[in-house]
Amino acid sequence: MDLTRKKCVPCEGGVPRVEGAERAALLASVPGWQLTGDAVRIRRHLRFVDFRAAMAFVNAMAELAETEGHHPDFSVHYANVDVEIWTHAAGGLTENDFILAAKIDLLPGALPG
Repeated sequence: MDLTRKKCVPCEGGVPRVEGAERAALLASVPGWQLTGDAVRIRRHLRFVDFRAAMAFVNAMAELAETEGHHPDFSVHYANVDVEIWTHAAGGLTENDFILAAKIDLLPGALPG
């Protein structure tokens, strides 16, 4: 399933969360992302060559988030970026979260592994 061809859709609440087999299939579409312990968020840890590269990635991710209308939480630790995504209005994961994760994976700069 190519989530990068989809667009995040606005949700003001009332959007059902994805769970079970549907959530597992979506997670399989975004290698490197993991469910959090409470299974209501996905997260990814990314490494970069230095602080500038990490910040360039964060700036690109911010532009992407604005375009998609869906915004991740993230933290920067020098050359490392931790990203978490979930749909606040749904209180968990929706397809939008996996679409954004797939598109974040297309951004340049992260080191392999």
